[in-house]
Amino acid sequence: MTIGVSTPLPAYKVTAAFMASKAEELGFESIWYAEHPVIPVNTTTPFPGSPDGVIPNNYNHFADPFIALAQASGATSKITLGTGISLIPERNPLVLAKAIATLDLFSGGRFILGVGAGWLREETEMLGGDFDHRWTQTRESILAMKEMWTKDEAEFHGKYYDFPLVRVYPKPAQKPHPPVFLGGMARNVFKRVIAWGDGWMPNRVTPAQIEGGRIALDELARDAGRDPASISITVHGQSPTRPLVQSFLDAGADRVIVKPELCEDEASMSRELERMADAVLR
Repeated sequence: MTIGVSTPLPAYKVTAAFMASKAEELGFESIWYAEHPVIPVNTTTPFPGSPDGVIPNNYNHFADPFIALAQASGATSKITLGTGISLIPERNPLVLAKAIATLDLFSGGRFILGVGAGWLREETEMLGGDFDHRWTQTRESILAMKEMWTKDEAEFHGKYYDFPLVRVYPKPAQKPHPPVFLGGMARNVFKRVIAWGDGWMPNRVTPAQIEGGRIALDELARDAGRDPASISITVHGQSPTRPLVQSFLDAGADRVIVKPELCEDEASMSRELERMADAVLR
């Protein structure tokens, strides 16, 4: 089974090097870091992950995913490294393209770019994003980065990003570029995956929704002339129980990412990852 592991908050209690090396030793296929650069103190945007809409205190404690995954890369040899997810409207693609290509090159082609457009208006706008059109902005950023990843000299002319011919090196190890997975359950997510992505990576989802998503993605892929088998489904943020994981795989998911409990030190995290491996990998 293709089972990955996410990183609990605070995402720096245990180093990425230890977390990834232990996960690789136990047989997990991938490790994933999420992103929130800043959390404004005063917000009106409701948090989608709780009934009362209150942002949890630990939401202030994300590590930078690219730096964390770079450390993980240096401590491992085969585990896949992914962002689950990176908030694309909050980063400049001219800078991000180089960071991603460098990470993919130095890791030997092990990186997956999981992307999202964000849910926290105040954060997105503070970092230069157009919240009301954030998926349009995300699309432009991805298309601009693909130009830089695949061409010796690249240019892009869009609404949000407009630059003349530039040279951006290094190029990623994976050709034509690292896979791009779109997170979330937005209304047009399947059309976006087929148009400019390589996979779908939902979080708060049921096996029935995965089954329906697989059918929809296959149909859209065929209509667009794409091989349905080239479109991956990764289910993020699930409890580490074998029946639940198997239900998602049976529904059409290609990968399930399970979430550990927060651990304060390496010894505790080691035991937690061993417990999870016994539950879902053995």
